[in-house]
Amino acid sequence: MSQRWKMLSVLFFARLVMAFQFQSVAALSPLILDRYLLSLLDIGLLIGLYLGPGVIVAFAGGAIAARMGDRRVVGWSLALMLIGAVLVMAGSDWGWLVAGRVLAGIGGVVINVVMTKMVVDWFAGKEIGTAMAVFVTSWPVGISLALLVLPGVATVGGLATAWALVLGLVALALVLFLRIYHAPGTEGDAKTTAILARIPVVALVAAAALWALYNTAFAMVFGFGPLLLAERGLTAAAASSATSVFIIFAGIGIPLGGVLADRTGRRDAVILAGLVGAAILMPLAVFVPVGLVPVVFAVTGLIYGLSAGPSMALPSLVLAPAARVFGMGVFFSIYYAAMLVAPPLVGGIADRTGGAEAALWIGSAMLVVSVGALAVFRRVSAVPS
Repeated sequence: MSQRWKMLSVLFFARLVMAFQFQSVAALSPLILDRYLLSLLDIGLLIGLYLGPGVIVAFAGGAIAARMGDRRVVGWSLALMLIGAVLVMAGSDWGWLVAGRVLAGIGGVVINVVMTKMVVDWFAGKEIGTAMAVFVTSWPVGISLALLVLPGVATVGGLATAWALVLGLVALALVLFLRIYHAPGTEGDAKTTAILARIPVVALVAAAALWALYNTAFAMVFGFGPLLLAERGLTAAAASSATSVFIIFAGIGIPLGGVLADRTGRRDAVILAGLVGAAILMPLAVFVPVGLVPVVFAVTGLIYGLSAGPSMALPSLVLAPAARVFGMGVFFSIYYAAMLVAPPLVGGIADRTGGAEAALWIGSAMLVVSVGALAVFRRVSAVPS
């Protein structure tokens, strides 16, 4: 295995563990409700606390890494995730859960920003679409594993055993990162003095807007799909199962899109195929017979996933090495702001319109608008498409 793929595997595992830790509250929510006597509102708050600080923390994390060096900042951020896991596992009340989720979330947000830059350092100009696609896939894989593994572990060994598994995986990710990861030469981990003037602001904002719209559209399906199918007559369990098909097939489409972008050299064509195709297919779940919705979600998820890798690679095309980590902080701050605002806003619209189908229409519209963001990026950047 070449060094760059070895480094990517370490970063992939660390981000997978981040997703696993993030999803642990949702996966274990029935046991958490009973153990701590919480409400569904409390569970929602615990879920949101992990990524909620991202608007500020992503920007700050990029700035700190530019001063202190990438590897050091990621190491400390993984340590924060570990401390957060300890607090959640050992805590006896609500306050400890909140403290643990906030600390773990701060660490998780920072590693998401800085490790994305690390992937760029290793793969800039060399299969960057494929590498980003593989890296992005770590998120749905981690979420899926948490949903599959943690409930069973908790059923057999109790909530404490499930928390211990989360703790053990975070510790393993920290150890592997510290023992294995190194920057490509010295350039990727050097302290930098990136300044705003070095960042192509319009191109970076356009790329961030595309990524934010793309991911919030994904959240429309994953967040409101079960409610839509329940409104159409499925049980809660069947509705969730049918919706999970979307994320499974998106996980297949993501690496496929990265490979296609790198092998064909037609990055924009692959992005557009995913955005436009998913925008057309997503609303079909409202009209087809409910038994065919899983098929629609499977096809939509597969096509939707094509855009992820080449879209995530766009910042690497316009950011100079010295500005990468700071620029990625800006990129992810915009993304986290969108993820914080969009779901409750769309939920309010769905309440007023009387149905969850509005969320899928809005998600489709977001993908159409993201095509415009790609056009702006292409207009203001000088890189080949």
